[in-house]
Amino acid sequence: MTQIRKLLTATAAFATVTTAAVFAQGAFAQTATQGAAQAGGGAPALAPSAAPAMAPGQMGGQAPSQAPAAAGIAQPAPAPQNLTAPQSADPLVQKRNANAAANAEYRSAKKSANAEYGDAKKQAKSQYKAQVQDAKIIHKADRQANDSEMKDQMMNGMSAQQQGGQVQQAPQSSQ
Repeated sequence: MTQIRKLLTATAAFATVTTAAVFAQGAFAQTATQGAAQAGGGAPALAPSAAPAMAPGQMGGQAPSQAPAAAGIAQPAPAPQNLTAPQSADPLVQKRNANAAANAEYRSAKKSANAEYGDAKKQAKSQYKAQVQDAKIIHKADRQANDSEMKDQMMNGMSAQQQGGQVQQAPQSSQ
């Protein structure tokens, strides 16, 4: 993550410096063309070879507050900048970039697979819990049915034993 941040910061700084240099060169070229068109109209004409020798803050005798847009010339809106580094011809840099892209793709695929696995696991767990709950209910119902059946058998058996017990006691006493 820090490598990406450094790369983006360096790219942004490079773009800022490049934009400032292009703007400064455009201002010098405009000053030179205005001076050539006026032919001694008061603004000194600068040759294009003299423009790089001057610092970007020095605009050939103009005050820094007098930008070309202030003179009535509309400047086009700056194009949106893409914050990616320019592609390098170095094969090691290309390999590093390809590896970084592959790693990012792998991490995102792994993350989505883990999310799907987690969802499937939660769903399976909820199904298992439902099955266990159903099994408990069925077991409880079976147990209650067996208990009531045994109670009925015991009640019927006791009444049969009581009746059969009285009959059996009589022959035993006659012996």
